[in-house]
Amino acid sequence: MKKIEKHKKNIRNNVTGILLLDKPVGISSNKSLQRIKNIYNAKKAGHTGNLDVPASGLLPICFGEATKICGYLLNSNKKYYVKCKLGETTKTGDATGTMLLQRKIPAISKKILVDIFKNFVGNIQQIPPMFSALKYNGKRLYKFAYKDIEVERTARNITIYNIEFIRSSHDYFEIEVSCSKGTYIRTLVEDIGEKIGCGAHVSSLRRLETGPFHLSHSSTLEEIESIANQGQKSLYDLLLPMDTALKDIPEIRLDKEEAYCLSRGQFVEISDIPESGPLRIYNSSYEFIGVGDITEDGQIRPKRLINIV
Repeated sequence: MKKIEKHKKNIRNNVTGILLLDKPVGISSNKSLQRIKNIYNAKKAGHTGNLDVPASGLLPICFGEATKICGYLLNSNKKYYVKCKLGETTKTGDATGTMLLQRKIPAISKKILVDIFKNFVGNIQQIPPMFSALKYNGKRLYKFAYKDIEVERTARNITIYNIEFIRSSHDYFEIEVSCSKGTYIRTLVEDIGEKIGCGAHVSSLRRLETGPFHLSHSSTLEEIESIANQGQKSLYDLLLPMDTALKDIPEIRLDKEEAYCLSRGQFVEISDIPESGPLRIYNSSYEFIGVGDITEDGQIRPKRLINIV
């Protein structure tokens, strides 16, 4: 009898949906994920884009079937608020790192800053920092960095859509950056600092947007823990349907037979669809059933299908 009770306690819930978490400073994205997973007692969950320990802000967490669309949020555009310290460069590119160099800060105006920002807007190449989770010969770069080993990194193509000036003082400036996936804000700030001529590092960073989601709609860990005391329904009310992550993707509705064929892995031919790109797919009852691609000959190919309970 005791063994059965113990087994029941370990049974986890089949939770499906997306939670918008406001990750706090001082905890990793993975630890935040594990805390949320335990609060929901969820079987399966994953986050959609790492935030460093000193950073805070929007961290969408996908539960259950929603983990199938995590990749779309990982690859989505992001927006950040960044406070930047002038005159100091650090080993990590942020305030947690050892000081490397201090330089005199030149007199600088809003106009000069905005003109400098223009050099970094558009399609640019960026060399990833050593303190990153990218791999070199099977090892994370930060593991080399902690041993003071620098390895050659290949520049990557990224897009900075906008750098908006917020305010500045003698030794700080604040900006909001809209950018593509793969952008390292620490590297961007370091490069801006070099352009100014005195160096710079990230003093604080907060993610404001991920794809279609906004920080203003998120909840803190403390708020979620408090809501958990109100019962499971209150927790579940925080979850968004998984297809809200894909609202920028065109949608298509299939009839019963077409949806069945697609669910069996078959291609489906249907009129009035875009020439290319992904599609949000719904069945005749307007239930979201997954994502498909359009083939060269105009058919819908299943890519990520959802199990409807």
